[in-house]
Amino acid sequence: MVVAWHRPTKAIIHKKAITENVANEVSRLSDKELFAVVKANGYGHGAVETAKAAEAGGASGFCVATLDEGIELREAGFVQPILVLNMVPVDALTLAVIHDLSITAGNEEWLEHVTGYLEERHLEHPLKLHLKVDTGMGRIGFRSSVEVNAAVNYLQNSSVLEWEGIFTHFSTADQADTSYWEKQNKRFLEVIENLPELPRYIHSSNSATALWHEQAPGNMIRYGVAMYGLNPSGHELAEVYPLRPALELVSELIQVKKLPAGEGISYGETYVTPKEEWIGTVPIGYADGWLRKMQGFSLLIEGVYCETVGRVCMDQLMVRLPYELPVGTKVTLIGQSGEEEITMQDVADQMETIHYEVACILGPRIPREYQE
Repeated sequence: MVVAWHRPTKAIIHKKAITENVANEVSRLSDKELFAVVKANGYGHGAVETAKAAEAGGASGFCVATLDEGIELREAGFVQPILVLNMVPVDALTLAVIHDLSITAGNEEWLEHVTGYLEERHLEHPLKLHLKVDTGMGRIGFRSSVEVNAAVNYLQNSSVLEWEGIFTHFSTADQADTSYWEKQNKRFLEVIENLPELPRYIHSSNSATALWHEQAPGNMIRYGVAMYGLNPSGHELAEVYPLRPALELVSELIQVKKLPAGEGISYGETYVTPKEEWIGTVPIGYADGWLRKMQGFSLLIEGVYCETVGRVCMDQLMVRLPYELPVGTKVTLIGQSGEEEITMQDVADQMETIHYEVACILGPRIPREYQE
């Protein structure tokens, strides 16, 4: 999909906000490093530019979800450690070694396949691995100390694999009820305590754990959604320090018309003007990630909330205006206008989802404009 540069809709990314969020967290860390999580195109903010902003804030490494995301950072000139938070297809691991990317290992069978593949290729350097421990997420990972120690022994006796780290992921670190978090933490501590030796990196803290569970074990944190100024818990837990949102989504009115009473708006005639109304059209739709669920949601125009009327179309939506406004008037979908603000959490509430998803589904057709 091409980027729609010749359209007034755009996402403005405030890099200074990312830098400040990272710096604020780094200032709280005594003996831990911060790896910035820039997977999924930097949670929709743009991986390379957000990585630059995180680096400026004190990030010493990066986390991604796929091998290609890691290669993108290397090709952009980043030399810091980069961890791929997933298992990679064995036949692609030559690229991981070439680009000095650390890979996640989650089971012994995968390790055995990797070993055979790498031994046949006689590469100059070993493949760096982090062992993932499944303490209660139910995704990838070793399930017990016995499995982990067997994997460690395997790595210690390998000439093509290098054991660089071990980690887990908490599923409820963003909740007020800490019982399941404590259960997972206990399991991970047991694994760590039973290791024959410790690797370079031990990490268990995502954004939520870093913010609300500083006692979590490890010497590195994976700082993700909070880096972009979003509270990991949504509404449930108060921010430890102010998180500054980095993304602003704006557009313009491209047509304004006065419609008489009784006129249907958009597909399905789900809204009919009850009286004479000024209707404005905005060039963004569900093809951009602004879903049909946003019908009824109010956007900000000159500091005034204006309701989205009728169904959101693929490329456009309509709003009810308080009065006639000129074509080209700025429309704020996420961000501040006058004294009012629409947050990404507000959008998530309307969509009945989480702000992580809102950020990630803002489509590639929307240009990202970066401001220092």
